[in-house]
Amino acid sequence: MALLDLDGVVYRGAHPVEHAAEGIDSAARLGMHIAYTTNNPSRYPDVVAEQISSFGVDAHGSDVITSAMVSAAMLKEKLQPGARVLVVGKDHLKTELTQAGLVVVDCAADNPDAVIQSWFPEISWQHLSQAAYAIQHGARYFVTNRDMTIPREEGIAPGNGALQLPVIAATNQEPEASAGKPEAAMYHQARHLFSPTEQMVETEDCLPVGDRLDTDIEAANRGGYDSAVVLTGVADAGQIMTARAIERPTYICADLLGLSLAQPDVKRENSQFICRDARAWIDGNTVHMDASNTSLDGLRAAASAAWAAVDEGLCALEDLHLPFFASNLHEN
Repeated sequence: MALLDLDGVVYRGAHPVEHAAEGIDSAARLGMHIAYTTNNPSRYPDVVAEQISSFGVDAHGSDVITSAMVSAAMLKEKLQPGARVLVVGKDHLKTELTQAGLVVVDCAADNPDAVIQSWFPEISWQHLSQAAYAIQHGARYFVTNRDMTIPREEGIAPGNGALQLPVIAATNQEPEASAGKPEAAMYHQARHLFSPTEQMVETEDCLPVGDRLDTDIEAANRGGYDSAVVLTGVADAGQIMTARAIERPTYICADLLGLSLAQPDVKRENSQFICRDARAWIDGNTVHMDASNTSLDGLRAAASAAWAAVDEGLCALEDLHLPFFASNLHEN
């Protein structure tokens, strides 16, 4: 089962990501179960599925899990039944909390027990201020996710994590917990939600796929899942080569066409890292390679060399000299 992130993987705002529909359709025809996981809590699953379907993909609301759904489960566990929650968010999040037995309120004057902050396009200073006032008066602070950025049609925009900074500055209070990635709860819940039987889908049968190392891939590693990063959103070659261990993907793909491609292993021979015809090695604090800078295999080999150099104490991460890669990488 592929657990696909949405923003930067399947779409950017209203527009489809290149090759996403073709990649999803090809993987589904080969028997892969396709599901969708998103840190965006602002839209109902049926609305998300309708957008995906408009790209020519067979998608249904039952294929989608959002951070609003995970947030409701989180707050149901952490708060008493009937607790009052000030929601900085849209109707989908409010509906999920109500169905979880919590009482949604709109302002600090309603004396909420907790605040949950999420991203939505119309968020304003007034929304953030009400959250800050409530937290200052003792409300517990939760967030749907911590994404610092979000891919949109025009480029990369501030995400929920960035919009939390004013509230943190005003209250001197960090969020107590986050429902979305990089926590692994969304992937765990997805294994229940998307199982064709009463049994959970096994961890080894799930492949989280995302464009962000610090959310999608870190969540996979925290939960013990293999993962794939695509280069159609936030992550680029430089970020991958300098990734912390918790943010390193199992697989590197140009886009969702990679779902149907067998990815080659990176083999180590002494100090050299070999991926098919691509080779990379460390000399001092420099990663060298003898492959094209448009080759995904070159990136796979170079990333493995850089990770090994840091892990083995051969070079500090900040001292690494890395090869430059073109923005459009492709399979050999």
